[in-house]
Amino acid sequence: MQFLRRSLTGLLLMSLTLALLAYAGYVVNSAVQTRMSRTPDGGARQERMFAVNTERVQPQAIAPVLTVYGEVRSRRSLELRAKASGTITDLAEVVEDGGQVEAGQFLARIDPADAQSALDRATSDLMDARAEGRDAARALDLAQDELEAARDQADLQERAYQRQRDLEERGVGTTAAVEAAELTSAAARGTVLTRRQAVAGAEARVDQAATRAARAEIALAEAERRLADTIMTAEFSGALSDVAVVEGGVVSVNERLATLIDPGALEVAFRVSTPQFARLLEEDGTLRRAPVTASLEAFGVDLTASGTVTRASAAVGEGQTGRLVFAQLDRAQGLKPGDFVTVKVAEPLLDNVVRLPATALGADGAVLALGAEDRLEPLAVTLLRRQGDDVLMRATEGAPPLAGRRVVLQRSPLLGAGIKVRPLGGDAGAAPEPQAMLELSAERRARLVAYVEGSRDMSADMRDRLLDQLAQARVPASVVERLENRMGG
Repeated sequence: MQFLRRSLTGLLLMSLTLALLAYAGYVVNSAVQTRMSRTPDGGARQERMFAVNTERVQPQAIAPVLTVYGEVRSRRSLELRAKASGTITDLAEVVEDGGQVEAGQFLARIDPADAQSALDRATSDLMDARAEGRDAARALDLAQDELEAARDQADLQERAYQRQRDLEERGVGTTAAVEAAELTSAAARGTVLTRRQAVAGAEARVDQAATRAARAEIALAEAERRLADTIMTAEFSGALSDVAVVEGGVVSVNERLATLIDPGALEVAFRVSTPQFARLLEEDGTLRRAPVTASLEAFGVDLTASGTVTRASAAVGEGQTGRLVFAQLDRAQGLKPGDFVTVKVAEPLLDNVVRLPATALGADGAVLALGAEDRLEPLAVTLLRRQGDDVLMRATEGAPPLAGRRVVLQRSPLLGAGIKVRPLGGDAGAAPEPQAMLELSAERRARLVAYVEGSRDMSADMRDRLLDQLAQARVPASVVERLENRMGG
């Protein structure tokens, strides 16, 4: 019996405890619902408004700027290579990385001993060839004189033969005398033929001598050129780079010794997409000579050079896209070949264009403009260019125009069509409007002070600042509106 009594007592106490907990929950829930449904003035809630930054826009003509990246290159560079092999016997002091040289300045000399010996031999061979030419000319003159004498002798023998025949016809001469005269005349003609062959041989010797002299002159010129190749000079004024030669070193033919770069003839090569390249073309398809600015940012110091677009690549490289464009730089002070620079190319003017921050354009391709009663209205636009953090746009054909409208500069997910807003900012260049002030009644001021003092979501500094403003005779209307909106919501 005692066990049953204790069990019933425990069950009774547990039931009372559960009942008290349920009643406490009901009381707390009722208090929360009453607090949430109660309003300070007992009236309807005010519509929530959002403060937005706006700007009155006016379409204008704007020249877009195409921003890409490129590499500075030299339009005039030359690899200095050895034209002869041998030992470097003399080297100028300026032959070092960064050395400045002038056009025609001496740079290096390769041991000229072998080239000088070859030049001396070529000179001797030319002298021999010229002497042979003179000897052949004299032999030709003698052969021609002998031919002339043989012809005279043949003429005499022919006349003697004719005389013997005349005598034989008159019965005075004999047949034997005629035959002897005929044989003598034939022998004379044979001598003429021999002398003609001698003249032909002399003429051939003269031609061979002339050919030999010409070959000797060619060999002499080649020897002189090889001797001149042992001396290296600067082809143009510039700076030396990648110097790989020392005095006393041995070089071989066509070995690269250094690179000569003209620092005043630079260009920048940059790659653009195909649509961007199309915007750089004239109506006839030729590349427009657009102005270009190349800049290099180096620890707060900007090195800038201006130039002009000159040409584009003839073909697209393997594995590449777009087009490679080259621009000649006019005065590139401080820039060096190999610098990676930012290139800005001026595009043709665009008419009736509005420039706004990129945050003003929504994903739906529209901007929000103020309509009647400060409610937002979407306006369809066409995006033309992106310029850094800004965009260039134009009203879509058939959509309301943008001229004179106040457009929201920063869109957020809370903003949309029909939302009532409180615009901040105004026309560009317009003076800011003076802040509106209100004189509060004692009851309204006390209600605002009580709300600020009882608010737990404000910092101490903000609460003190608001209490100081509410203690003034005139309170900013924006402060009163903001507090009453928070009290109502």
